Order: sequence, then C-alpha cells, then structure tokens
Amino acid sequence: MFQSGPIGLIASLGVISKIVLFLLLCFSIISWGIILFKWMTFRTVDEEDRRFMAVLTKAKDLDEVTRHAQRTSGSPCARIFHGVTERLGHVSGAGRASYDGDGAPTIDRHVVERTGAHIAQGQIAKLESFLPFLATTGNISPFVGLLGTVMGIIDSFREIGTQGTASIAAVAPGVSEALIATAAGLFAAIPAVIAYNYFLTRIRRAAFHMDSVVVELLALLPAKTKPVASVSPVPVGVKG
Repeated sequence: MFQSGPIGLIASLGVISKIVLFLLLCFSIISWGIILFKWMTFRTVDEEDRRFMAVLTKAKDLDEVTRHAQRTSGSPCARIFHGVTERLGHVSGAGRASYDGDGAPTIDRHVVERTGAHIAQGQIAKLESFLPFLATTGNISPFVGLLGTVMGIIDSFREIGTQGTASIAAVAPGVSEALIATAAGLFAAIPAVIAYNYFLTRIRRAAFHMDSVVVELLALLPAKTKPVASVSPVPVGVKG
C-alpha cells in the first residue's frame, strides 16, 4: 500500500529494497566521514609543507632546516628532509658523515635521490589511505541502487498482474521504490567520486613538493660526490 511521507514511504518498501537502502546509507556515512577526515588531513599537510618549504628555500645551511624539520611533525616534506639527512649523517650528533682530505663532507647524490624517493613513496601511501573506499563507493553504489530499482520494477509488474490493471494505484508504489533506490545510489556515489578525484589532485601536488625537497637539499649539499675506492692491481708473482 502506498503511503505518503518519507517514513511511510520507506516503511512501504520491500525487504530487499530496505536492505539496499541500509547498505547505501552505510556507504554514504562512511564516505562522508572519510571525506571530512581527509580534508582536515590535507589542510594540515598543506599548511605544514608551505611553512617548511618557505624555510628550506631561504635557508643557507642544513642545521637551520634540520632544526625546523625536527619540530614539524605533520609535513611530509619535513619528514623526507629529516630522513635523507639522517641517512647521510647530517643530523646533529649523528656523526655518520664522511669527509675528504680538505675536510668537506663527501656526498653520494644517488643515495640522496633514492632515499628521498623511498621516503616519498611511504608518505604518499599514507596520504592515499582510505581513498580506495571512496573509489569503491563511487563504483558500486550505482549498481546497488540499480538492484533496488529492478526490485521496484518487479513489484510494479507483480501488482499489475495481481490487479489485472495498469492503473496508477498499482504501478506507483513499485515505481517510487525504484526511484528511491536509484536516487540513494547516486547520492552515495557522486560525493565519493568527486572527493576521490579532488584528493588525488591534492596528492599530486604534495608529491611535487616532495620532489622539490630533494632538489633543494641537493642545492644545499656540497658539490663533491663520494669518491669510488680503487684497488691497485697486484703484479703476478708478487706476494702481498
């Protein structure tokens, strides 16, 4: 029996349609929770990265940037800088840097680039957390809604067969059930797809900033690279 009002309309739905609406409601609630959480996360990341990059681009030595990076916990760029400098032994007190005959630290630029890329991948993976759920919601919610739509159309044809007439009273409940399921599926899918694409754009921007950290760090490091140790060949027949 067709009932007016949102509550009455939902109460008049079939069991399968109610299950479909419940699933879509769960998808929608979780998606909006993820959207708000990621929005706050990216806002914090952007602010911290902006401050750190401002310090990095204006810095004259590594110690100044290192101190700032140690105080900045929410910036992926700061974590990359701290991780690379720690790997190279430039963190204060680390004592792992090697020096040449002139007293200048020797740097392997390939190690800097590989270390920065490795840490950046880890930071990007953290930024991508929960985004697969948004993609899944955007992909399957319309199909879940379509299931409810099909069930509503089946109910409409069943009522037509039972009553022997295609009157509005026989068709309207099933059609309304089908439209509700379709609308619910789109309501869950559209925000998830928009948010997913938006956050991917933010991740690409953050990745660009992470690449800039390595470039700026290499500009601050000495130009000398780590020499390759050579071993003099021992003449045949000569014992060492």
